[in-house]
Amino acid sequence: MLRFIARRLVIGLGILLISSFIMYMLTDFSMDYLADLRQSTNPNKEFLIAERIRLLDLETPAYLRYFKWLGNFVTGDLGVAWTTQRSVASLLATAIVSTLQLVTAATFLAIFLGVGVGIVSALRQYSSFDYIITFVSFLLYSLPSFWVAVLLKEFGAIGFNNFLRDPVIGVITAGVIAAFFGTMWMLALGGDLKKRLVNFGLAFAATAAVIAYVQLTDWWSTPNIGPLILAITSLGIAIGVTVLSTGLKNRRSLYTALTAAGLGVVLYVPMQWVFYWLTPVMNWWIVIGLGVLAAVVGGLIGVLWRGPDWRQSVRTGILTAVPVAALIFIDRVMQAWETYNRLPQINFRPIATIGDRTPNIRGDFWVHAVDTYTHLILPTISLLLISFAAYTRYARGSMLEVMNQDYIRTARAKGLTERTVVMRHGFRNSLIPLATIVPIDVITLIGGALITERIFGRPGMGQLFIRSLDNNEIEPVMAYLMIIAFLAIVANIVADIIYALLDPRIRIDA
Repeated sequence: MLRFIARRLVIGLGILLISSFIMYMLTDFSMDYLADLRQSTNPNKEFLIAERIRLLDLETPAYLRYFKWLGNFVTGDLGVAWTTQRSVASLLATAIVSTLQLVTAATFLAIFLGVGVGIVSALRQYSSFDYIITFVSFLLYSLPSFWVAVLLKEFGAIGFNNFLRDPVIGVITAGVIAAFFGTMWMLALGGDLKKRLVNFGLAFAATAAVIAYVQLTDWWSTPNIGPLILAITSLGIAIGVTVLSTGLKNRRSLYTALTAAGLGVVLYVPMQWVFYWLTPVMNWWIVIGLGVLAAVVGGLIGVLWRGPDWRQSVRTGILTAVPVAALIFIDRVMQAWETYNRLPQINFRPIATIGDRTPNIRGDFWVHAVDTYTHLILPTISLLLISFAAYTRYARGSMLEVMNQDYIRTARAKGLTERTVVMRHGFRNSLIPLATIVPIDVITLIGGALITERIFGRPGMGQLFIRSLDNNEIEPVMAYLMIIAFLAIVANIVADIIYALLDPRIRIDA
């Protein structure tokens, strides 16, 4: 594998070198460095033009300037944006962080929800659920992203902020919401009439109970998860992960998941003290470290329970421990909601419509985390809706193709359970086409969601690229293009490795 990666990287760097020369020449040709000075009425116009030519070394041919730029780039000098005199490295650092914040949440949610719904839609082919999801997917995929963003600003920010002043959900509205979720769960799970009515009743009652809890506890003013919701949700995560991973008949995996969930609930109160002592030094690296620690603990629980295949127990433990740990962290962030809401810059209107942070905001790590999330909500939903539609269609089509293969019929003929057929044989192989799409989509989003960033005023990679083109700054544009081109090469290598992991017939060392 290492030889394959090294070979692909060498080939990729050769392609990158050639493409960088082409990109530099085309970018230089498209820029007019003296456009503003030609229209100037300044008496020193000629002097200013001469100074600009000297500053940007425009008398040197473009291909020679490329080699000078390449030499500096290889040594780590990305240059300076001449209009602002800011280093390109500092501009990229700010833009990449803003873009990664947006892309991470939108991508993971779109993949998780889109693939999940697409698989269910394929398994319920030609059902009412399948028709509804197909219609919704095509509708969302056809919507202009700028129009979705504007609607989210109007109803997701302005409307919701107004709702938070008097957060009351009427009985009729609550009934409609509960009926909607009850209907969707009923259609998704399928079955005969009796089973459908039972599923509808359970989903309706659960949704109504959640709405009643939110209203009676004034959850909108002080949102939280708390031990009770954590315990119920952790139990659901443990059972759901076990069903999808190994099936409930694998008792060792089930006990692993339940142990990991129970440990999370037990550690809820001690973790509040841990967060309290870590607050002065808290940062996102510590959060990532705590997430890794949760995964390790979940894996160790799987090792202790073992079973016929200890790897299955380890996988189940990790997939249970990480979401439970995430819920505990989210709960701690929610505890800063009231403090954040009372800040004069917020004034009880927390959902932001522009930027990636509130200027001059003061507070600890948790207040800034809430501020980051409130600025991410709308642009994340905007990207999520369109990406969700695409992944749903890809997953549905791929799953339908796989489920019609001969080896699926053979697996059923051998007496394997439907869960084993779908999850182990169908789902895994249906992910192979997505292995090409997902890495490229991620790199495209890292390159900047131009329209979304523009409408929501996020200083991301897309905005850096557009602004640098407008200002005729070739150094930031080239740095941007080189980063995206390199990531595209890496994405193709990752896609090949994922192929080998998903399909044992593929050998990357061949």
